[in-house]
Amino acid sequence: MPDASDGAAFFAENCVACHGATGQGDGQNADDLSAVPTDLTELSRRNGGVFPAARALSYIYGDPQQGHLARVMPQFGGAMAEDLVPVEIDGVFTPTPRALAGLLFYLESIQR
Repeated sequence: MPDASDGAAFFAENCVACHGATGQGDGQNADDLSAVPTDLTELSRRNGGVFPAARALSYIYGDPQQGHLARVMPQFGGAMAEDLVPVEIDGVFTPTPRALAGLLFYLESIQR
């Protein structure tokens, strides 16, 4: 099962350019984007103190309510769906791409 350190590695490889090394939305590419990158350290605070795992996973994987042209962030679905692990989300074990499971654990660990 992946853990927060696996997610930190995925974050460093795929997310730092926009969200910054600490996840606060201050990456080197942030100023060049049409939308300000989300401060990922405040997801829980903006959700009543609870980490919004289902919403975060939906957005990262590729929110079906948002077409790919309506968002700046890339969708991380596709081939990832071939390596799934069970992650408890809202009390239900949900098949989740291994890389994104680690990322969820990492994001939860950096909440302020």
